Amino acid sequence: MDYPWYMSMKRTNVYADPEDLAIIKEAARRRGISEAEIIRQGIHLAAMANRVWDEPLFSRTFEGPGRTPSKTEVRDTVADAVHRETNTGNAA
Repeated sequence: MDYPWYMSMKRTNVYADPEDLAIIKEAARRRGISEAEIIRQGIHLAAMANRVWDEPLFSRTFEGPGRTPSKTEVRDTVADAVHRETNTGNAA
């Protein structure tokens, strides 16, 4: 993730384990980017992993069988889709 210079950022201080900082320093050198960029990427990943969404992933209007499909049903559905793709010549 690149952060253009015109993007507004806030400065903060954090305490970090010296071993983690050494890993970040090596990764930054190897990738040719700044240590700060790696730390910003880590902050973004942590923020997204802990984000609480206002709405559920599936709304109450989701239409389905009302139960979790069995392993066999999933396997058969995937196999049918692959078979259809293969027969139409659209397989990747």
